[in-house]
Amino acid sequence: MSEMLRGTPPLERGAKPQSDDTLRARNTRSGPFGVLDLGSSKVACLIGRAESDGRLRALGFGWQKSRGIKSGGIVDLDEAEKAIRAAVGAAEDMADTRLKSVYVNLSCGQPESRLFNVQWPVDGRAVTAEDVKRVVREARARATSDGRATIHALPLSFSADETPGVTDPRGLFCDTLTAKLHVIDAGNTALRTLSACLSRCELDIAALVSAPMAAGLASLVGDERELGATVIDMGGGTTTMAVFGDGHVLHTAQLPLGGIHVTNDIARGLSTSVAHAERLKALYGNCQGSPDDERELLPVPQVGEDEHHIAKMPRSMLISIVKPRLEEIFELVKDRLETAGLGRAGGTRVVLTGGASQLGGVRELSSHILERNVRLGRPGSMIGLPDSASSANFATLVGLLAFATGEGQTMQDINFDSERTGGWVRNVINFLINRV
Repeated sequence: MSEMLRGTPPLERGAKPQSDDTLRARNTRSGPFGVLDLGSSKVACLIGRAESDGRLRALGFGWQKSRGIKSGGIVDLDEAEKAIRAAVGAAEDMADTRLKSVYVNLSCGQPESRLFNVQWPVDGRAVTAEDVKRVVREARARATSDGRATIHALPLSFSADETPGVTDPRGLFCDTLTAKLHVIDAGNTALRTLSACLSRCELDIAALVSAPMAAGLASLVGDERELGATVIDMGGGTTTMAVFGDGHVLHTAQLPLGGIHVTNDIARGLSTSVAHAERLKALYGNCQGSPDDERELLPVPQVGEDEHHIAKMPRSMLISIVKPRLEEIFELVKDRLETAGLGRAGGTRVVLTGGASQLGGVRELSSHILERNVRLGRPGSMIGLPDSASSANFATLVGLLAFATGEGQTMQDINFDSERTGGWVRNVINFLINRV
């Protein structure tokens, strides 16, 4: 059914046993929910729900090689629509359901992350839920800048007069309520394009979710979120990072570099096609050399040559191309983290996710440059999740479902607009579209 409805665009538009690392939603909304990860290398859709005990269950999964998407943004509506329809249609067929809305990763519009301190007068009475909502609205208002829309306004902590470190201020008596909030925004035009593309796929946006935050929800264990850790999601066209501490996301950042850039470097450096460069990267890619690399010869088909003309090149040449690009990425990550000024608030631990994190030697190289303990992350186990979706490549996708069911959200019984219902997101995007 859904293949007929979703799989092909209308002609007119052509103009395991459970383990301790099982993902659980702490404050559960049951669903089912649909989530969509739009990346430069793949488009993936997951449909799932939360069980009565909080465990997450996958109902449907589909993915396609990405088309029309570059560095997190949509650059070709027609091609992106085809890829989205195919991925969503496959997930709908498996789940035997049809999606009306999806939670979508925020990678477009050059997302930016800022911290705000906001004060609200309470005049000696008890703090109410409405006071908390007003503080969040005030943070949104202060964060608003021309050409950008606020996506997240996440409360980190509160102070009731001179009492700091308050997690939930409701019911406390004070004269002034002070809130520290983490605000993430993105460019309006990219959001309008994203909304238009999903509308062509007959999908609404339930909520936009910071991509590295989602990757962290899937890959970090509870102690890492509390004690502090930085998630680095090494995608195809971008590398994103999220700093967690005290159970919250403290900072996010995005770089326009990823695994695709490594592939292109190989293609140029070895005079081979992008497809063969990707294969060489997957089979032999490494950023740590060994004495045998000079003697190990790799088959490298040459661009423009007869298909039987295959050059032989030492593996050391491949490593000499891969390593500098990865060094550049981690040096830029280090600069971004230092510029954020969080010090050791994010702990001394780094967790790597994403397809490029699986290259040999990445863990050792990143640990050397970042001067932190590094581990390779992958999504926590989920009931019914196919093995093909359980690798580090799909950490953001799994984290989106965790977010949809309530994980990582503060004081969920308060409606924080986009963080809860997505209504604010839809209203803002509709406004942006209609104003043109």
